[in-house]
Amino acid sequence: MRTPFHLALPVHDLDAARGFYGGVLGCTEGRSAPRWVDYDFFGHQLSLHLAEHVGIVAHSPVDGDAVPVPHFGVILAWDDWWDLARRLEATGQDFVIAPRIRFAGQVGEQATMFFLDPSGNALEFKSFRDPGRIFATGA
Repeated sequence: MRTPFHLALPVHDLDAARGFYGGVLGCTEGRSAPRWVDYDFFGHQLSLHLAEHVGIVAHSPVDGDAVPVPHFGVILAWDDWWDLARRLEATGQDFVIAPRIRFAGQVGEQATMFFLDPSGNALEFKSFRDPGRIFATGA
């Protein structure tokens, strides 16, 4: 694995964030204090901090979808992505962009899904059938 990233995000309710990141996504909780909590987010460090301003500020058109900006997430192995998509669908998770294949038949073909955490932060989980194509360009 590459070097893990660290990302700090604003949330409006730590209990709701714990239910989502720990419960729905199954991330392991790390250190915490009254105004923040850390998670092992698929091998990366995610710090959630209580804040007043959270959520999406814009949308960008991508392959026929209105992609929320900002957003973050991880690239999972193909089978892991499908397992997560099925698990989220089974829990009744609301999707901004439901699980689907984007750029079908093109170099950047990928599985993708977008959903919001309880504070309105947008997450994208994606996968490439061929991980060697993550940074590929051209036809």
